[in-house]
Amino acid sequence: MNDPEFRHLLAKARDAKIGGRAAWQLQSTGEKVAVALVLNRPDWLASIDYTLAEAVDRTGIQWLRIVPGVARTLNDEPAWS
Repeated sequence: MNDPEFRHLLAKARDAKIGGRAAWQLQSTGEKVAVALVLNRPDWLASIDYTLAEAVDRTGIQWLRIVPGVARTLNDEPAWS
């Protein structure tokens, strides 16, 4: 995908998928919220005092529209060792 926002969110989500919570903690709040949605991690959202509804609101329509595609792309990638 050539969309720079898609590539950005994919890279951040991939970092967190591979590096876990430690990698996720290094991201901006907006990135954390969107990545937690991509990775289906409501526990991560709760750790920064966000509900799912607040996360959706914070992420905004522009990134929300790409969250499912980023999640699918990550799920289709081979497992990292």
